[in-house]
Amino acid sequence: MKKVKIYISLFLGLTLASCSTKKHYEKVDEGIIINFDNLNIKKLKLQVLGDQLIHVSATPEAEFPKDSSLIIVPKKRDIPFTVDEVGDSILLSTNKLKVMVSTLNGGIQFKDKKGNIILAEENGGGKTFDPIEVEDTKGYTIRQIFNSPQDEAFYGLGQHQADEFNFKNKSEELFQYNTKVSVPFIVSNKNYGLLWDSYALSRFGDSRPFEQLNTIFKIYNKEGKAGSLTGTYTTTDSGVKTLVRQEASIFFEDKKSIKKLPEGFPLKNASLTYEGAIEAPKTGAYKFSLYYAGYIKVFLNNEEIVPERWRTAWNPNSYKFVMDLEAGKKVPLRIEWQPNGGVSYCGLRAKTPQLEEEKGNQVWWSEMNKSLNYYFVHGNSMDEVIKGYRELTGKAQIMPKWAMGYWQSRERYKTEDEILGALKGFRDRKIPIDNIVLDWNYWEEDAWGSHEFDASRFPDPKGMVDAIHDMNAKMMISVWPKFYRTTKNFKAFDEKGWMYQQAIQDSVRDWVGPGYIGSFYDAYSGGARKLFWKQIYDNLYPIGVDAWWMDASEPNVLDCTDMDYRKSLQGPTALGSSTEFFNTYALMNAEAIYDGQREVAPNKRVFLLTRSGFAGLQRYSTATWSGDIATRWEDMKAQISAGLNFAVSGIPYWTMDIGGFCVEDRYVSAQGVYDKTGKENADYKEWRELNARWHQFGAFAPLYRSHGQFPFREAWNIAPKGHPAYESIVSYTNLRYRLMPYIYTLAGMTNYDDYTIMRPLVMDFANDKNVENISDQFMFGSSIMVNPVYSYQARNRTVYFPAGTNWFDFYTGEYIKGGQDKNVDAPYERIPLYIKEGAIIPVGPEIQYTDEKPADKITLYVYRGQDGSFTLYEDEGVNYNYEAGKSAKIPFNYNDADGTLTIGTREGEFKGMLKSRIFVIVPVSKENPKAFIYDAEGQTITYDGTEQTISLK
Repeated sequence: MKKVKIYISLFLGLTLASCSTKKHYEKVDEGIIINFDNLNIKKLKLQVLGDQLIHVSATPEAEFPKDSSLIIVPKKRDIPFTVDEVGDSILLSTNKLKVMVSTLNGGIQFKDKKGNIILAEENGGGKTFDPIEVEDTKGYTIRQIFNSPQDEAFYGLGQHQADEFNFKNKSEELFQYNTKVSVPFIVSNKNYGLLWDSYALSRFGDSRPFEQLNTIFKIYNKEGKAGSLTGTYTTTDSGVKTLVRQEASIFFEDKKSIKKLPEGFPLKNASLTYEGAIEAPKTGAYKFSLYYAGYIKVFLNNEEIVPERWRTAWNPNSYKFVMDLEAGKKVPLRIEWQPNGGVSYCGLRAKTPQLEEEKGNQVWWSEMNKSLNYYFVHGNSMDEVIKGYRELTGKAQIMPKWAMGYWQSRERYKTEDEILGALKGFRDRKIPIDNIVLDWNYWEEDAWGSHEFDASRFPDPKGMVDAIHDMNAKMMISVWPKFYRTTKNFKAFDEKGWMYQQAIQDSVRDWVGPGYIGSFYDAYSGGARKLFWKQIYDNLYPIGVDAWWMDASEPNVLDCTDMDYRKSLQGPTALGSSTEFFNTYALMNAEAIYDGQREVAPNKRVFLLTRSGFAGLQRYSTATWSGDIATRWEDMKAQISAGLNFAVSGIPYWTMDIGGFCVEDRYVSAQGVYDKTGKENADYKEWRELNARWHQFGAFAPLYRSHGQFPFREAWNIAPKGHPAYESIVSYTNLRYRLMPYIYTLAGMTNYDDYTIMRPLVMDFANDKNVENISDQFMFGSSIMVNPVYSYQARNRTVYFPAGTNWFDFYTGEYIKGGQDKNVDAPYERIPLYIKEGAIIPVGPEIQYTDEKPADKITLYVYRGQDGSFTLYEDEGVNYNYEAGKSAKIPFNYNDADGTLTIGTREGEFKGMLKSRIFVIVPVSKENPKAFIYDAEGQTITYDGTEQTISLK
């Protein structure tokens, strides 16, 4: 494909500036268009979508393309604005913003009403357009640079696995893959957000890809000879000799490049070492990307830069690190790799020090767009910025109340008896649960995509679902966008031209049995989306399924392919090439389910869980989980930062496989040892603690869900009753259910207030600079600070207590001053939890499922020391009557100066609403500390919906 660079220049367009009488813009609906005669950018448009929402589009063409956005919800907006010419600039003003556009170069500055710069494009406009043509369609590879002050921080970009949090001076490649969800939206600590409207492969922070080592460095082998690294291949397999060879690069990252590994060498029991030295061409900070499956360590300059990491052989992960290198200096490099599988992947790539014009700035790059589009979102807080994002991309739906409870899953329940037996195990042991999940392969082996059950294992699907409902639970089922070519559903798509063809043409076989040929449907076609839902509706909806699990929605047609082949496998789409429409499949697929169910059952809440996502996903009542992560402590830790950045990306519902999906062999072996001997060996001991710690964290995720490969994940299969792991898991499950009035209120707030449930500390304590890089603590709602423990055998951890408030220990009521680090206890059975001053937390009754009984008696904890408020939200929990105002809110306001709690007049009503209830008020203060006890004694109030003020003194 041919590319010609076109750069925006500072010095072009001077004729425009000298013609003072000429009007440099035209006013259009919702904004202005600025024409540039002598710049390579021909048109720039500012569209006013809100007092603090500005859409910027630019093109080097004579006219803007006619296409519409996939992520923006179209609606008529009539926002007042004015336009003036000020010197060499055009000033567009709303009630809250001033936007300055240079007529010399098209550069834009966003300012507040006082004229302070919030965000500015790089001097000269910062725009780059490179023509690109794919499948006879022309477009542009685009780049946009914004200035960024040193003290700026960036959050969002979706969910990634390198355990990075603040993306300032970092880079992230934005594409969809198992465990990686890319959302092109960032929120700055400067109280603005930027939504980058591109569906192509994109990059944030650095526009360049990682490159192979030998294209960047001079490399030397173990003996010091230039041109290669020394690769040593050994194995415990008998009769196989050690192999030594020279490697020009370490790039075995996909099905194509792994063919460069020694042919026929068995990897399953192998130990591989790559060693030598690298020599940098210039002094500076070099970024490295490690791609790995199996066990791996990296040593650079004789330091262990990457301690041992592991991923299952078929599902590699990326990890990034930075190293300062000196020009001309040889630095020893050693990679120790145990593939741990018959096919496995490994790679180490790097980037030279960042381009000067990009260094320290906010940079966006996308491979193929028709034009450049972004949305500037401003607010007085991160919450206001996210509210603006949802104004653009759609409101979050209130998830069904049962989704706030506990979900049990495994890979996989193989029979009707297994899934029903597991659910019965919860009910018999009185462990709360609301949802049980049927994973893939409930169909006959050669019938993927049939949506039909294997009758030998599931003889009565409707009876099975009825039995689940009779045990007061819901069932979610796995439905893939994948179809074997022999199924009638495949043929129905194929005859309409709605199946991706590359996998069929190449006879790509999957991993099931002998391997079967199939492909994915084209979710970009409106007709295909309707057919996809119809097939689900005809086959699965009638048996009473409650929720839908959309696996592999990246779409992952084939694991571990190179990027070019991935594009071939998932295109061309109905809208254009997969190069242009690379990242939005999950969004289109979610629309199919949401629109389909709301059409046939308009008052039944939709719930969809998908492995991928994109901007706007929240409008389709869809949540995302973090994919097939590993069962390692470092993977657990990475989920904290991953979940927090996903939350800041504007999509409020996220979850993960508690315990990790892909299991190390040692844990599987440990289960076998335990089954035979009943003794807990070292590995099984660690497995149990890992699961306990992960549940302690997971109970405070927006959605609480356990899932994974063998060993089984039900609490009693992890450890027996009486074991601290079992007791802790059950304890935090009960806590989740006792907090249901609080949690469901947060769910309501995601819709009414555009709220975010899982909150990095920077959201609530923006004035405390110390929290900007804290990625292992978070707020669950506005009141509870959660501090997961993610190291084996750790029995304490350091917690930072943000300034601006003081804190109470959840378990003891101990009072702790804000603005300090403190090493706190973290015994096996619990993680540190703290409540901020002014918090009001409602505690419901003991329940086994979310709608078992009404919360007619609520214990109300009031944490004194600051004024506080909380508004309890309730509705029918399962339908959309809330959209018509059928809901109720009860406001609570605490005045610390006079020590009074006012329970306000109830607003609204709904069918089945409690007209009267009891509140037991439990004040907690520095002088009177109290532990968080479910049924604590306190001042008892009967509330009938009318306002009451209670003295707590």
